[in-house]
Amino acid sequence: MDPRPSVITVPDPDLSFAPSRYYAADFHKLTNRRASPPTTPDFALPDRVVPGRATFNRRTADAATADRRAFSRHDAAPTGISELTGIDWESSKPAMAVEAPKTFAPGESPLEKLPVEVLDEIIAQLSLDNPPSGYAPRNGDLISCLLTSRTLHVAAINTLYSHITIPHSSVFSKFLGHICEYPGLGPIVKRLDLSHFTSIGLGRSRQGNSEVQNLTSKTLLKCLELTSAIQEVLLQENLDDDVDEHVLCKLLYGLPNLRAVDFCASSSKPFAESFTWAVTSLVDAPMGLGIRRLGLHECFTLPNSVFETLLPCLPHLTHLDVAHTRITDRALASIPETASLSHLNLGRCTQISGHGVVDFLTNNSAAKNLVFLNLSCDIARYRLLWESDVERLLPALPSTLKSLNLNGAKIRPWHAPLLLPLTKHLEELSLASADLSVQDINSFFRPGPGSPPSSPGCERVPPQEPSQSWTSPSLHYLDLSSIPAISQLSLFGTSCVLLSPSTAPLEVIELGDKVISSLRECRNTNKRLGWVVKELGRRGWYVRDNNSAGGNLNGRRSWKMGAMWWGMRKCPVAWGEVGGLYGHYMFKK
Repeated sequence: MDPRPSVITVPDPDLSFAPSRYYAADFHKLTNRRASPPTTPDFALPDRVVPGRATFNRRTADAATADRRAFSRHDAAPTGISELTGIDWESSKPAMAVEAPKTFAPGESPLEKLPVEVLDEIIAQLSLDNPPSGYAPRNGDLISCLLTSRTLHVAAINTLYSHITIPHSSVFSKFLGHICEYPGLGPIVKRLDLSHFTSIGLGRSRQGNSEVQNLTSKTLLKCLELTSAIQEVLLQENLDDDVDEHVLCKLLYGLPNLRAVDFCASSSKPFAESFTWAVTSLVDAPMGLGIRRLGLHECFTLPNSVFETLLPCLPHLTHLDVAHTRITDRALASIPETASLSHLNLGRCTQISGHGVVDFLTNNSAAKNLVFLNLSCDIARYRLLWESDVERLLPALPSTLKSLNLNGAKIRPWHAPLLLPLTKHLEELSLASADLSVQDINSFFRPGPGSPPSSPGCERVPPQEPSQSWTSPSLHYLDLSSIPAISQLSLFGTSCVLLSPSTAPLEVIELGDKVISSLRECRNTNKRLGWVVKELGRRGWYVRDNNSAGGNLNGRRSWKMGAMWWGMRKCPVAWGEVGGLYGHYMFKK
């Protein structure tokens, strides 16, 4: 049993911390101080024995006193109480007047009287831009604002319906029901995002999902008709059977405000037939479609004629992703010179030639301000750029370029000096399967002797002047997959500078499966060097630790349009966090 008296908690209105604690005996003396003259507590007398009471020594008394003094922040008040109890008792402070909360008439609060533009920006901060996960409800704060007042209702409804994300068919059915019941909501919608749409987790197959009739070609067409002011539509392969010729005609020339459309990985036979039929009707449609950002990534079933007919009708094109499609040199050259391409993805296109690509990039004014360029290829099937193509291409690339993918190109050691000027403004450079040595790659990060000419017509590059003329590279990401000279031993060797802090801002090196597997086993060495192994899907990266020298894993850039990771392989057409099937093709594959 605890020999101490019971504890009483007394809240102190003048203190912001926990209330003081007193022994029952001491509290009794405080409350009866006026009734009886002050006496010295028995336990304060050294080695004094009181009949019927426990014996206290000085050490015990001092410890108890110090423990109770710790609860006070100020010096003892001159009241004599501290001499009685050993506790610093604060003098009472005058009570502060509490102002009564103000009440406002409906619509008269300071928040509601803000300008509409300012209020819209404030409410927009409550919107969740991250991809949906599972069936958890999203944007609960916005929904709460709908019930607050009429002014906040208007601002919240504009934010809530401006970007619509549809992860499941049941959500689409509810959304369509709302805009059918309240047609005024339709023109508010600016983006219809179906990139996360899937039937997985609903307990139904794809065929069973189509029998539910929540999202079909008819309901999708009705949705587009009700959202006449829509600007961005993001589709993907799980919907290609529901995107028929009527939906495609509506998307291509039935929505005057449409600026971006993505058909990522739509490759079914019905989709290809419907797309071909819709494009042929463009002959009778007025020239000059308003689409500026077009995504046909992995739409490999579309015939050549689709690109040769569609691309000339896009005079304002800025983003074009036709990776792994049947686009031809003729279709590429038909892009109007009035276009201003900033993002161009021609990766793994087997129907174009290196000569045709270089001619387009060097002669067409639409490609003079490129920021993102993907010319990768699968060398097991096809090589796009040979030595002569690389020598023509590299000097002609614009200084606006931030991401360049030359995976599979026939890059030889004498091309390293041509790549060196590009490293001063590039942030991403992919050189998979290049025939380069460790010394060639080191030359991107430190000055060295000029490379000897190894190709006819290639002049010797003079040596770099140390210190004064050397400009550090801006590379954050480097793809060195399938380069024979790059291995675990060469990376850890003293002749390689890639892992040293001097190569910052380099923070991500993409490597092949064998190299990643060997690096994964070197945990102690990785920790000592300040690098870690990360993998996702089929890809693996050697990443500089954020806590090490030069580590800064902030990969957000305006030209990535919301993506944060380095090394993206799919061109974005709309701003936002990347997830779902788009994230798979952008970073996993």
